[in-house]
Parts: sequence; structure tokens; C-alpha cells
Amino acid sequence: MLASLRRRAVDAVEIMDGPDCDPERLDRTYADFHVVNLAVSGWRSMYCRSIRPGLSTTRPSTLLDVGSGGGDVSRCLARWAARDGLRLEVTAIDPDVRAHTWASAQPPVPGLSFRRALSSELVAEGARFDFVVSNHVLHHLSAAELQGLLADSRALARRGVLHADIARGRLAYLGFSLGTWPFFRRSYIRADGLTSIRRSFTAAELRRVAPAGWTVRRAHPYRLELRWRAPRAAATATETAVGTAPDA
Repeated sequence: MLASLRRRAVDAVEIMDGPDCDPERLDRTYADFHVVNLAVSGWRSMYCRSIRPGLSTTRPSTLLDVGSGGGDVSRCLARWAARDGLRLEVTAIDPDVRAHTWASAQPPVPGLSFRRALSSELVAEGARFDFVVSNHVLHHLSAAELQGLLADSRALARRGVLHADIARGRLAYLGFSLGTWPFFRRSYIRADGLTSIRRSFTAAELRRVAPAGWTVRRAHPYRLELRWRAPRAAATATETAVGTAPDA
């Protein structure tokens, strides 16, 4: 299995992406995402470093979360901003009716709305947001879908884009396998998480497919951040908004 990590397992399919997966286990997976993402995704750090400095206590900002799944990252971002006394309206979109139904059924969070949609639909509507983000979406996409998402993201973002994902690696695979082995028995977290790692990019691979103007930052543990910043004339004056973190 580890030998397969030398190349992306682009043909591997996550169980939860199948139309006939068990609905109870799928719902449990959406619920468990909150625990996993808090432990490994690093969104608290990304919010503090790349989103919060660009927010205001008086001027409203908008953020789009693409492929939001169960909506746990969206809820965290809305709650963190509110806790900091900052004005942020978060829109979370996902084309999967199952994800949208589950996320919409959770207790409401002020400043957060869910919508079943593709990013391309919002582009066609002429929608714009200050920030566009995603979590663990890139590795799901085909080459054409990835380029489409990046083009959509640039069209939708006034200020910057931050797509966060897993970095493929042996230690990441072994660590996740061992760390989740005693847990998540009633969900697809462990099986699909391992598949996600196999499908994910390395930093070098992501740099090769990223269009001009995008930067790839490696974060720990085993994280990738794909960023784009709007031209200075269209961006806010702050130098710490989304997309300004240096490569690593």
C-alpha cells in the first residue's frame, strides 16, 4: 500500500462519494468531520493568520466555502469571527444533496448560510465574495475540474483565495491509519481518510498544475495551502489578508 503513495491514486474512490453508501454511516461521517478537522486541518491557524487580519468590526466582509460538506469549517469560521467581534458573512456551497441536507439541518449559526450549488453557478450569477476558501476539495477533482475550480475561484474572489488540502506522504498515511484505528468505527472517516491521502498531491505536484499567479505553501502536519491574491489595486490595504503568506 505504501508503495502506491509514490503516485496519486487518481482512480481510487471514497466510499462516501458513492450514491449507494449507507446513509447512517454517511451522516456519522459528516458529524465526525468536526473532530478530525479540528485535530489536523489547521483552520484555526489559517483563520488567525490569513483571514482575521482582513476583517473589520464595522465593515462587513463575505466568504465563500466551496465544497463545504458537513459545514464544520464554515461554522467554525463564522463563530470565530463573531467571537472576535468581526463582521463576516459566510456562504457554504456543496452540490451533493446529502451533504447540503445534513449541513442545513444542524443548529443555525449567525452569519452562515448553506446553499446547494457549484462554484460555476455562482460565477454565472455574477456573485462575488471577499474570500474564497475550501477544505479537502482539491484531491477529489479531475485535472479539468481542478482548473475549473481555480478559474471560478479567481472570478468569485475580490481579495484572495485559500484552498487547503492534505499533502500526500508515508508518515501522513501511517499516522492517520494508526491514530484513527481505535475510533470512527461507525463512519467512513478512517477508510475514506486513507483514500484521500492516496489521492492527494505533494507540494511539487500541486505547483506543477497550479496556474500562474498561484502559490503553494506547505504547512504541518502534512498540509498544503494553494493561494491566490487579487492584484494590489483590487485588494485591501492590509498585507496579511488571504494569499499573502509566503511559500515554504
